[in-house]
Amino acid sequence: MRTMKRTLPRRTALVAAALLALTLSGCGPSGSGGDTVRVGVSGDSTDWDVLAEEAAKQGLKVEVVPFDDYSLPNKALAAGDIDLNAFQHLVFLAQSNTENGTDITPLAATDVVPLGLYSQRAKKLADLPDGARIAHPNDPANEGRALRLLAKAGLITLKPGTGLYATADDIAGNPRHLKLTPVNAQQTPRLLKDVDASVINDGVATLAGVKADTALFKDDPRGADVRPYVNVIASRAKDQDNPDFAKIVKLYASKPVQDEARRTSNGTAVHIDLSRAELTRELDRVTRQLKG
Repeated sequence: MRTMKRTLPRRTALVAAALLALTLSGCGPSGSGGDTVRVGVSGDSTDWDVLAEEAAKQGLKVEVVPFDDYSLPNKALAAGDIDLNAFQHLVFLAQSNTENGTDITPLAATDVVPLGLYSQRAKKLADLPDGARIAHPNDPANEGRALRLLAKAGLITLKPGTGLYATADDIAGNPRHLKLTPVNAQQTPRLLKDVDASVINDGVATLAGVKADTALFKDDPRGADVRPYVNVIASRAKDQDNPDFAKIVKLYASKPVQDEARRTSNGTAVHIDLSRAELTRELDRVTRQLKG
């Protein structure tokens, strides 16, 4: 997932509590009667600021709309209050579509942000004490990834056949008697001083001033098992062939935007090039797993 930083947006934005109640003049894809493409992002996504500047050079107006709550960008997109969003990975999108009955679809991949296990008390995995308290994200899409990370690190084992949406009930072995503490993903770095270790998205860690190279263990952003966690640019299914959206997808892969994305992630985000068809197949696979 992309990170969220600001609580009081500096750009003209939709106010969270009243977001879906607003009627916005001129809202809508520029190919369908509007003159501005509104893109919902998570917090201070300066790579999208650069994209908006590049789009303006081509005569395309892009308004970047920041959100500070992961639950809002998909609702805003489904309601037509924004035209695209770019904040979520495929596992989160599958969960959101399933829970809300929406048909939001991925247009293009942006990047994969590694997930890491961080600690202020241990220098390596072996230093974690028996009974260590470990914080991890509590939303279903990221809790499963966190538990899989701990399993890869050899700290726990999961039941055979455990899928992407693992929970504590799927833990088969916990030989070091870890005490797992699920918390809001944005709180994971703040708890470092109170726990033995915390599972933190590298983007969140960077914003919190946690050095990405201090992780005790990380997943591989290029690994096949991390593909469900590729972040995407998404639209409503009915709008996926909008020509202005195709321009935005191309601009996101351009050098100015990618340079800014690498700069703001301290080099931790890895750009992934997957076609729309590949992303759709992966989303379908993840959705089937979610539905059991």
